[in-house]
Amino acid sequence: MAKADPSSLADLSPEERRKVEELMQQDVKAERRVRGPWLWLTSLLGAAMVLTYFYGAGVQALDTQYHLGVYVLITFVLIFLLYPAGGRVAVAAMSLWAGALLAVVASSFWLFDSPTAFYDQITLFRETWEYDGLAEAWANDRGDLHLSLLLIVPFAAVLWPLDQWLSRRFRHAPTASDLIMALVIAAAILYWISQFEALNYRAGAENQLDRLVSIVGLLLALEVCRRVLGWAITLIGIAMIAFALFGPYLPELFAHRGFRFERLATSLFLTTNGVFGIMASVLATYVILFIFFGAFLQKSGAGKFFIELPLALTGRSAGGPAKVAVMSSALFGSVSGSAIANTVSSGSFTIPMMKRAGFKPHVAGAIEPAASIGGMFLPPIMGAGGFLMAELTGMPYSQIMLLSVGPALLYFLSVFFMVHFEAKKQGLTGLTDEGLPHWQQVLRDGWFYALPLVIITVLMLSGRSPGNAAFWATLSCIAVSWVRPETRMGPREIWEAIQIGARNTLIIGATIGVIGVIVGVISLTGMGLKFSDLVISLAGNSLFVALVLIAIASLVLGMGVPVTAAYLIIAVLAVPALGNYGVAVIAAHMIVYWLSQDSNITPPVCVAAYAGAAIAGSDPWKTGWTAFRFAKMLYVMPLLFAYVPAILLDGSPTEIIVAYFSATLGTIAFGAFAMGYLRRRTRLHEWLILGTATLLLYWPNLVSDAAGLALVAVVWWLQRDAKTPPAAGLVSTN
Repeated sequence: MAKADPSSLADLSPEERRKVEELMQQDVKAERRVRGPWLWLTSLLGAAMVLTYFYGAGVQALDTQYHLGVYVLITFVLIFLLYPAGGRVAVAAMSLWAGALLAVVASSFWLFDSPTAFYDQITLFRETWEYDGLAEAWANDRGDLHLSLLLIVPFAAVLWPLDQWLSRRFRHAPTASDLIMALVIAAAILYWISQFEALNYRAGAENQLDRLVSIVGLLLALEVCRRVLGWAITLIGIAMIAFALFGPYLPELFAHRGFRFERLATSLFLTTNGVFGIMASVLATYVILFIFFGAFLQKSGAGKFFIELPLALTGRSAGGPAKVAVMSSALFGSVSGSAIANTVSSGSFTIPMMKRAGFKPHVAGAIEPAASIGGMFLPPIMGAGGFLMAELTGMPYSQIMLLSVGPALLYFLSVFFMVHFEAKKQGLTGLTDEGLPHWQQVLRDGWFYALPLVIITVLMLSGRSPGNAAFWATLSCIAVSWVRPETRMGPREIWEAIQIGARNTLIIGATIGVIGVIVGVISLTGMGLKFSDLVISLAGNSLFVALVLIAIASLVLGMGVPVTAAYLIIAVLAVPALGNYGVAVIAAHMIVYWLSQDSNITPPVCVAAYAGAAIAGSDPWKTGWTAFRFAKMLYVMPLLFAYVPAILLDGSPTEIIVAYFSATLGTIAFGAFAMGYLRRRTRLHEWLILGTATLLLYWPNLVSDAAGLALVAVVWWLQRDAKTPPAAGLVSTN
């Protein structure tokens, strides 16, 4: 959702910085560093986006077509201006593509009387081809379509060398083809905005111009995604289009009646079920305002406070620097909305500190990303997924926040205790630096930095819309920054925060087109019900097996799709299946949302863990598996959501209290079990007893809790020889 602030890499060595930047570019492509008039143009567009949505959130709500259209318009145009097409072959392909677009425009207004006449001729050609064959269709053409195709040649012949020269000579400026595509997609979106009401009236009976605009717009939306996020997710979108087109030819399990490309394009681009669908709505309504808030909060100086307070609280305890990483990730991660941004921003400070405290490099590099993904679960922001969940379930976001607090704290508790047991196992102590401030002093000097988070939370819980709460909280960031002279935000700092916020929205905004395609095709073809039937047929009557299948699907999908997109796709497919097992809708969404985060820390594709490895100078593969070890709670919580409804406040007050009491005890025991340490390294029989105790403690029943505590006490007693050297047969999870 957000990118790491480049300044957060300043403390790294050049080699470490290079590795981190390469890994971040696996997540998203590198932007151009535009200069001169292009810098002014992109900056003004970014500022226009920020001010438009601040106005809509704080002054007067925008009409639907402007609310959705302005965001998609500015995002797509900025991406064509700021993100290069790629290497020489990609630039050449864009020259050919831009030449085809120019040929379409020229044909519409020069060879034919209008775009309508041009599209009528294409329709006639296609129908003749279907009934009489390609040769007959080509022979019957009057020559205008022949000439239209030939027009591509001179346009491409001019653009090809021009683009190659511009991409070499002016690397920090868009090429001619980039400008053509930016103008064409802007025209397509402006057409959608201007014709919004008319398009709703003629839905299902679109005219020729509607179809032409939708086809061009849909193809360019796919190109937007490719430029920012690469081919993996783009190919998924293309595969979904193919799935919709060739439905009658698929195996019986996946077969459907199929759709013409024109029908598909108009549904996906002109209605609010595709490109301008749920993803665009959630981003424009909630997410971008919170991204802006995060940028202003960082600029206000709060980031330093988020590091200093955990350092003062836990720095001197066993494994103190690692506990600092956990606590700072809880504070910063919710605002950043991105596990990799969180890993890089706080990890550039905490990972070297962990190494100096004695943690092995791969362990230090793993703890930070394992803690960082917890920010996706912790209110008030929860990345973009929480807002999507509110939209999909129809629940107020304030209620989503309340339901998420407990599980998020349990996640951080699990990582905290795993870190504690790891430090004890390795014999590591805390920081001994006498210069560490006392936590009371840090809180006294910087408590006001927490005010924006308090304001945004209180406003949402009091019934204000998330957007309006973000508006006032963002203004409070400016006020908070003025408490200290060194952090005061003047016009320059405010402008920089606006630019950072606008640029950070582009990464998630690039997914709009492909996610619109995927969700729209699933809706059109009824694929959600087919997936549900498939899961049920494979899992039988076992909810546990169904959860395992969904976890596997989520992990596989997450290898090529951003986690927010993976959540949305899996939610559309898997929530109905979980509903058939009696799982409540909100619990099903929570299950899918938590599982969608696993690709950040689970090999083979775990960019956040690899970023931690780059900072730590450790082996990426070993770091990835170690991060998975520290983040095991990611797989425990979905089981609790499925089997213990009270964990999501579904039950009587007594049931909820018992559920959380049990879950807290279970989480602490789980930390000891997962790390193979309680008072010393566990022997095999002790480890098995701890595993049994963990299961008993997690079950929300006071009798089972008593039995689990008794088993933990047994292990504690068995380890009364804690000071003796490790013996053979000890269980180690390293």
